[in-house]
Amino acid sequence: MPFSRPTLTELRSRNKSYLLTELKTVGALLRFSNLGIIGDVDAGMAHLHYGYLDWIAKQSNPYTATDEYLAAWAALKDVYRKAATAATGKTITFTGTAGSVIPAATVLNRSDSYQYTLDAEVTISSTGSATGSVTAVLPDTSTDATGGGEDGNADAGTILSLDVALDGVNTSATATAAITGGADIEDEEVFRSRMLLAYQAPPQGGNDADYKEWALAVAGVTRAWVVPRLLGAGTVGVYFMMDPDNAASNDNSFPTGTDGYATKETQYSGQVATGDQLTVADYIYTNRPVTATVYVASPIKTEVPFTISGIATASSTVKAALQKAISGVLFDKGEPGGEIYLTDIISAIASVDGTAGFLMTSPTQNIVMPTGALPVLGTVTYE
Repeated sequence: MPFSRPTLTELRSRNKSYLLTELKTVGALLRFSNLGIIGDVDAGMAHLHYGYLDWIAKQSNPYTATDEYLAAWAALKDVYRKAATAATGKTITFTGTAGSVIPAATVLNRSDSYQYTLDAEVTISSTGSATGSVTAVLPDTSTDATGGGEDGNADAGTILSLDVALDGVNTSATATAAITGGADIEDEEVFRSRMLLAYQAPPQGGNDADYKEWALAVAGVTRAWVVPRLLGAGTVGVYFMMDPDNAASNDNSFPTGTDGYATKETQYSGQVATGDQLTVADYIYTNRPVTATVYVASPIKTEVPFTISGIATASSTVKAALQKAISGVLFDKGEPGGEIYLTDIISAIASVDGTAGFLMTSPTQNIVMPTGALPVLGTVTYE
């Protein structure tokens, strides 16, 4: 039976009871009596001691440990918390007069005042343009290596402006390709789940759990799935997602890049991955068994529409909660090429207040995904 920690009120009551029991001729303790105050002080100190013992108990095992103690338990299994990483953009296009120079470390601003610095000096070519690479920085401290983490990512086509005007260089530059790779420091509970996976599934020389663990060790990766022989004998397919703050989001969760192999897979030099996929592929390459050929890919976003009847007049709040419930099932149960049971979705909808009497008329069968496809919530129609 778990220990029931007494509250401060219970401790104060017990102390007063003990005092009255031992000092039989004292009578009732007055509100501001010396003995009553001493009893309350003693109860307060005991409450602090109980709290400290409770804290010690939490740090004594990996399931409840926090902060540096959680990191210590994880280090025993060679698992470390993923630090925040700065976003980078490899193809930032500048325009201007031929021969004009843009110095390294030049600061560029995004429309929301987010900043990036130029990695190396760039010279405008005879065509009037040039391409350079940038790294995200925090506006208030450009020496912070995290670059603001996930906030530094930007879509292709994002316009950046020079912080200081340069002779012969147009003020605006364009991110020809997406700026990617930025990730926040790993959430503590996500870190814990990776650590527990290491305890529960010790290395087996390249089994499914090993590949999943390697993929999850990359900054920003929150979910991963392994498909043996995805492209034939000797190949291993790894799909992964990069959910913002590990939330069940349908939007900015899919990796940005192209599917393929690691840089050092020379046999497949024409199919080297790019972007997020390359980051994961290169990390797995250094850990995988030497005989395995690893293909890293983003799942294929596949929207699943739903039709719900019987609650067409429900409030927007109820409908939003219903759609969140469906998204939660797709997030928790969905995997590339997997199957989601309608019973799980129906149960999730039924748990939402205000949905009594609903009937899900579409889909009518369990949701089965083709190879590589990952389900996300599509349009919900109410009849």
